[in-house]
Order: sequence, then C-alpha cells, then structure tokens
Amino acid sequence: MAEAMERQKLVEALKAMGQLLRRHAVETTTLAGSGHPTTCLSAADIVATLFFTTLRYDVPNPDNPLNDRFVLSKGHAAPLLYAVWAEAGAFPVEHLKTLRRIDSELEGHPTPRFKWAEVATGSLGQGLSIANGMALAAKIDKLPYRVYALLGDGEVAEGGVWEAIAFASYYKLDNLTAIVDVNRLGQSAPTMLQHDLETYARRFEAFGWHPIIVDGHDVEQLMAAFEQAKTVKGKPTVILAKTIKGKGVSFLEDKEGWHGRPLPKDLAEKALAELALTEEQIALARSLKVRAPEDGVPSLPSVPEDWHCAIEFPRYELGQQVATREAYGDGLVALGKVNPQIVALDGDVKNSTFSEKFMAAFPERFVECFIAEQNMIGAAVGLATRGKIPFASSFACFLMRAYDFIRMAGIGMANIKLCGSHAGVSIGEDGPSQMGLEDIAAMRAIPRSIVLYPCDAVSTVKLVAEMAKCQGIAYLRTTRPKTPVIYRNEEEFPVGGCKILRSSPEDAVTVVAAGITVHEALKAYEMLANEGIKIRVIDLYSVKPLDEATLVRCALETNRTIVTVEDHYPEGGIGDAVAGAVSKEGIKVHKLAVNDIPRSGKPEELMDMFGISANAIVRTVKQLVGR
Repeated sequence: MAEAMERQKLVEALKAMGQLLRRHAVETTTLAGSGHPTTCLSAADIVATLFFTTLRYDVPNPDNPLNDRFVLSKGHAAPLLYAVWAEAGAFPVEHLKTLRRIDSELEGHPTPRFKWAEVATGSLGQGLSIANGMALAAKIDKLPYRVYALLGDGEVAEGGVWEAIAFASYYKLDNLTAIVDVNRLGQSAPTMLQHDLETYARRFEAFGWHPIIVDGHDVEQLMAAFEQAKTVKGKPTVILAKTIKGKGVSFLEDKEGWHGRPLPKDLAEKALAELALTEEQIALARSLKVRAPEDGVPSLPSVPEDWHCAIEFPRYELGQQVATREAYGDGLVALGKVNPQIVALDGDVKNSTFSEKFMAAFPERFVECFIAEQNMIGAAVGLATRGKIPFASSFACFLMRAYDFIRMAGIGMANIKLCGSHAGVSIGEDGPSQMGLEDIAAMRAIPRSIVLYPCDAVSTVKLVAEMAKCQGIAYLRTTRPKTPVIYRNEEEFPVGGCKILRSSPEDAVTVVAAGITVHEALKAYEMLANEGIKIRVIDLYSVKPLDEATLVRCALETNRTIVTVEDHYPEGGIGDAVAGAVSKEGIKVHKLAVNDIPRSGKPEELMDMFGISANAIVRTVKQLVGR
C-alpha cells in the first residue's frame, strides 16, 4: 500500500512538472515575442518523465563522464529544454525570462553556449546521428551511461535520420534510446504519417530497432517504456509517443497554423489559466530531483598533455612519389600510437582515403559509416563531445552531402577533423561527378574553421598532427595522384603559415599555389627560368588562416602582382582567399582556376585544358611581364 501511494505521488508530481514546463514555455516565448511554444507543450510530459525518473545526471557537473546524455534533436523546443534544466536546478528559474535575448545563452535553438547542451541542434534530422556518436563512445570506453535523443515526427522524414537509424542498429547501440514526439503536425501541414504509430513502429523494427508505442501524455506508460528500454540488449530502442501539439491549451490542441508562433499576451493569459497549478502542485513538482549517476571512477584513456611531442612521423625520401591521400593514412596511424582518443571514421572509401591504415592498426577505434556521410559527420560530433578526436574522411565531393551537418558542427564549435580526398580535376578519368571543386569555398565559410591543403607526404603527415592539436573544425584536402616529396622530414608546418619555395630579388611575379598545383608552379618556375624570367613560388598549405604578412611582402617585392593557381572552382577558393587578404595593399591578383564544368581525361590533360597547368602559369606570367 505504501509503495502504491508513493508511486501515485510520483505520478502526480510528474504530471505537475509537465504542466509547470508548459507554463514556462508559454511565458518565456510570449515574453520573447518569438519561439515555438506548441511543440514544447506536446513533449513536456516526455521530458518531465525522462529527466525526473530515468536520466542519471550530476546537474552541477555537466562534464561528469558518467552522466547520461540527452540530445534535443527537435531544437525548436529549446524553451522546454531550458525549462527542465532550470527546474532540475542547473540555473535559477528566473533566468528563463532572458530567452532569445542577445545577452543570453538561452538561444532560440540550443548551442553549447548553454553548457547543458553539448551540441547545436535545430537544423532538423541531426540529433540522432550525434546521439549515435555519444553511444558509440560509451561502447569504446566501456562506460555505463545511456544516451537519449528526442526527435520530432516531422524530422523523421529526413534521410539523415534513416542513415542514423541504420547505423545504430548495425552497431547494436543498446545504450541508445530515441524518443519520437509524434504530435501529427509539422510547420505548414500535417506530417507524412500523422498519428499512424504502427507504421512508424514497423519501419523502425525493419531497421533492427525495438519499438515501444505509448501515449506521450501518460507518465506511467512513459516510465514503463524508459524502464523497458534499459532491459533491451543488442539493439537500440525507440519510444514512439503519441502526443497532441499544443497539449494543455484547448484553443491550441491539434490546431494547424501555430507552429513557430508565440502567443500574444492576452492569449498567453488564457493559456496560463488553463495550465494553472496550485501552490501544492508546484511544491510537489519541485520535490522531484534528477538523480546523479552512481559513484565511481571511470577508466578513461590516459593522454599526456604533451602527447604531440611523442609522435614518430613516418619518413620519406626527397623525390619519392607518394599520394597525399596515402600520407593521410600514415599520419593517422602515427597519431593513434600516441593518443588513444584519436578515432577514425570513413564512408566506405577507406581503401581510397587510406584511413584503412588506421583501421588495420587500431580496429577498435575505427568506425565504418558506409555510404552515409551525414550520419558520419553527426557521429563524429557525438564522439567529440565525449573527448574523442574524430577524423572523418571521404571523397571531397561526397563530404558536401553532409554540409549542413558540418555547418551545424561549426555553430556548435565541435572538435572534429575532416579529410576530403580525390579533390579537383587531377583525379582524371572518373569525371566531374567525382571531382570535389567547391570544397575549399565551403569549408572556408564555416566559422572558425581551419583549411589545409598539403602538396607532399611530409607536409601531409605534419598537418594531420596540427589538425589534432587544434580545437574546432579542421579540413584537410588531399589528392589522388602521387606527387614527389619536396620537403625534408624535419620541416614543420604551423597552421597559418606558408612556404616560399623559390625566391630571388629579380622575381617579376609571385605565384601562389597549394596541393597539386604547387608541383605545376615549380615546373613553371623552371620553364620561365629558361627564358630568363624569374618568379617567386609560394606553397599556401594553410588556406585558412593564411599568412597574410608573407603574401603582402612577397607581392610588394614582385611588382604588386600575384598569380594564384588552384584545382578548384574560382568562387571562394584560394584565389579569393588571397585576394581578400591583400586587397588593401593595391595588389593585383590574377586567378587561375577551373572555370567550367570539367570532363573525363588524364590528369595532365585536364589541368592543361582548364588552365591550371605549368603551361597555363607560364602563359599568364609572360602576359603580365609583356613577353
């Protein structure tokens, strides 16, 4: 009898907490004059039940490695997220009133500026992939925490979600529970399946998940579902919660046209009247506490602070023919030997990106993501939240499929490393569909990103190490053809630097190249020298940030003239980067780039046809010097 009374008290407390969260969502969005209250109302009971019965979390210490993890994939429900953390004691409830203010970390959609949100969400369809990475990290480190991801039913139409669903099943992530808030209504119309939960269940089950259908407003059903999820072994669990959008407010319930609309003050007052709680109910709700994880000392990988000083880089011979994509694999292995937090992910091209070298050396830290680049990036973000340093690789053109995931990773300041191989027309006969020719522009556009483009094996392995040392998103561009080693093994390549490869006081023009075109620039140097024309050659291995001071100085010493040459489209590439850096000095920049849609052919033929070969450099320089 006593246990039954205690349970009934818990049920009543959870119901009251759900109402309290709804009140916060209405109040804060009305005060902000913007936001998404109705989606918060539908999920309030789910979140209340999860946080105050199931989630194990040391609220004052979000970095506790034993904490369960929660990802709000439906990021527009941010007011609900902030409300539950406030009621959990993370920060004063009064602070909720700062929602969406410029001086507040309670942004319209969550970002890690709010320290109980580890990732940026709100571009729908990404949270489950991130949760995959978190759950995988727990498996790698043999930690007991569980991962919960709350999705909206509208975002389940996203292809990236199904990539994540397939991945979680393949890796048997039984420490992962997804909850789908099936409230039937999208932004502009009903969702594809509306309240057909049986079809949702069959689809998830077909992908190897354990589905549980519940009434998303019945806290007892929710509690039972969360408990059941903990018992499922060998597969992830999805809780399909049938809910009502706008729940608790009669004039909002299951009504179209209210998505993303705060209530005006008069309607907010009516809504709050319907969501009214007595002082006793509020006190009962606030008697709930988020339980901390069980005490214990997690066995985490030990990484010395100076780990990068212990790297034993592979050694190459001057003139040795090595593709930079192969050296990337060598660099990963060298990192993996000294830092157990290095993990590698690949999208079924590991034998081309050469991440397979890392897989052979450290199979337990290699993640095959198959041809699902969106999920690969999301999983990398999730791994990074748990202290891993993930390197995700694919062909440069295929990474662009996941650009929104990369963009969101940038907003979330995720510490992920990306390698795009087979970039440019230099891949040859495979043709334009396989030629990444826009990747530098795309990666430069990511805030605080680093973009690196090595030209030989030595610079590649050194830059892989630099990527690991830097915080945030770093992108390495590699190429398919073998190229000669031009640097000695002792050479260093700091981020933000460049290398002057040829220089004299008589240089007429500065030629700036990167990657494959460095070798074309060196050929052009010899060809021009034979005609009595001297040029300065710069290897711009760090495209972002770039060495503005050196570029300006060299240009001023060479008739204020720079020629850039790149295996990339002209928009947003190296030419634009250099022009932007030196424009205030009155320096002229002449850009050689791939100016049209390429075709199949031999690399040297294509580079010549599209004006980025040694011959093209020679022609351009001779025109500039009047020869």
